[in-house]
Amino acid sequence: MLTPDRQKILELIKLNELNNNFNVDVEDDPEPIKLNPDDVDYLRIKLTSKIKTKIANILAKNFYEKKIKNKEFEIKQVIGLENFNTIKNQGAIITCNHFSPNDNYVVYRELLKNNSSKKFLYKVIKEGNYTAHKGTLGFFFRNCNTLPLSSNMQTMKKFLKSLDVLLKNGEKVLIYPEQSMWWNYKKPRPFKNGAFNFAVKFNVPVVPVFITMEDGDKVLLDGSLSQKYTVNIGVPIFADETLSEKENVKIIMEKNFEFCKNTYQDFYKKELCYGEE
Repeated sequence: MLTPDRQKILELIKLNELNNNFNVDVEDDPEPIKLNPDDVDYLRIKLTSKIKTKIANILAKNFYEKKIKNKEFEIKQVIGLENFNTIKNQGAIITCNHFSPNDNYVVYRELLKNNSSKKFLYKVIKEGNYTAHKGTLGFFFRNCNTLPLSSNMQTMKKFLKSLDVLLKNGEKVLIYPEQSMWWNYKKPRPFKNGAFNFAVKFNVPVVPVFITMEDGDKVLLDGSLSQKYTVNIGVPIFADETLSEKENVKIIMEKNFEFCKNTYQDFYKKELCYGEE
């Protein structure tokens, strides 16, 4: 039986799906604190930033690998790695459905770490995740190669300049186009256009990833069953130089969603419909 907190999240997800509010937060996160330019070292230039990042990545790797060893989640299969390998040595935006704190590590592990890549996986996160969380989780949010957005215009200028540098250096940047995390939600949700704006603006491809899941055998602390993940990687999507930025954003976003929709329907053997169990 699910814990009351987890059941509440599921009820909020169901309600928002019925009301077509697909991008709202349903988690009980702390109130965000505004992020100023001097509060973040996007490129990890400072020595302290480099040290904290190295420590955070080691701790995060150990944390998630322990969860895998304990069968709290399982990576069952990876499909389409050859698609990613066609752009392995160049900068790219990776999109993925956001349904768990595990999913960003799954993407990093299967596309980069286990694929002999020397590149990092940078993750775009919301302002509050960077500024408001405390403890180990907050340390991870601030130091595991994260790129926080900000309500401060000057910080966002710094964000964009840093994103440009990273992509030109061949780094991979994970962006959740659905914007918010919906726990264990299996369907693809309508996208926001931020990830695709960045891809067109900085002239890099988008690699669509859609993770499907099946129930495992282990009962977790919140009463839910562990999940077995299949990582589905689509063909990289490039902008068309003959089209405008606006046209490219629309087309790339549509192609990305089509991949997610088709993957969902093929895996779960049913049509994508909202507002149903």
